[in-house]
Amino acid sequence: MTRRLAQVAKKVGVSEATVSRVLNDKPGVSAATRQSVLTALDVLGYERPTQLRGERARLVGLVLPELQNPIFPAFAEVIGGALAQQGLTPVLCTQTRGGVSEADYVDLLLEQHVSGVVFAGGLFAEADAPHDHYRRLAERNIPVVLINASIEGLDFPCVACDDTVAVEQAWRHLASLGHERIGLVLGPADHVPSRRKLAAARDMARAAGTELADECVERSIFSLEGGQAAAGRLMERGVTGIVCGSDPLALGAIRAARRRGLSVPTDVSVVGFDDSAFMTCTEPPLSTVRQPIEAMGRAAVDLLCAQIRGTQTHPGELLFEPELVVRGSTAQLLSTR
Repeated sequence: MTRRLAQVAKKVGVSEATVSRVLNDKPGVSAATRQSVLTALDVLGYERPTQLRGERARLVGLVLPELQNPIFPAFAEVIGGALAQQGLTPVLCTQTRGGVSEADYVDLLLEQHVSGVVFAGGLFAEADAPHDHYRRLAERNIPVVLINASIEGLDFPCVACDDTVAVEQAWRHLASLGHERIGLVLGPADHVPSRRKLAAARDMARAAGTELADECVERSIFSLEGGQAAAGRLMERGVTGIVCGSDPLALGAIRAARRRGLSVPTDVSVVGFDDSAFMTCTEPPLSTVRQPIEAMGRAAVDLLCAQIRGTQTHPGELLFEPELVVRGSTAQLLSTR
């Protein structure tokens, strides 16, 4: 605090006592000097005291990696509604390829003196991605909640679906249908939730008395096209049951089967992950592992508000139980191809 007072006082050209009066919202300081002190705080990278943020203190950044995957608008709807019930206003920040980066959004949110930030998916889950912007938030004591498993070393509360249980449910389902060649389409190798899913699949294979071959695991970007390419390679190797790391990946897998003249689910069974919007409307309707979006979103807001109020004891990671939803993209294996 003493260092901050000295730096701001030097920047503005006033005494440290004057800066102290401004920071404590005391009288005896002209409006012009008060504004100069607040501007200096912003320029020097210090957080304004809560009582001096005005209406902007009621803003909360909601940072999403994309909106094409329906799971993220679903999270935004739940989180936005829960924030509004707490008198907070979400500021939606969506990344686009070649557009504003996650780090840029953090800078913009800091300029707006937000009360907190919720990240629903993002670079915090990728081990090889840059993470300095998260550390800037920590250094400024900005309340943060992460939705999805994060890398080690980011000391933020985290809300996540249990990836291990998700894979166990999908794997047992496919095995019960007679599938012995089960493969996975996951995200990049540094993606923490994908790492957890892979570890769970290896454990399931060992429990069945075998090993999960490397040729039964494919990596992809999280898109329909990526899922199509990755699943196509698995089918060429004789895989008949495919567990995917997202619903768009699963839809890509179904497209890959059709392009090869295969039937889903007669020849190939496909399981997604998320149970995002319209998965009942696909052909066939998608079997998938449902994330409890409502519960996770509301828990994230509760954790954030507890930080804002200064009443939270760090809970670490809260794991939520997923639910297998069986629809038309999985069936008893009849074809051995």
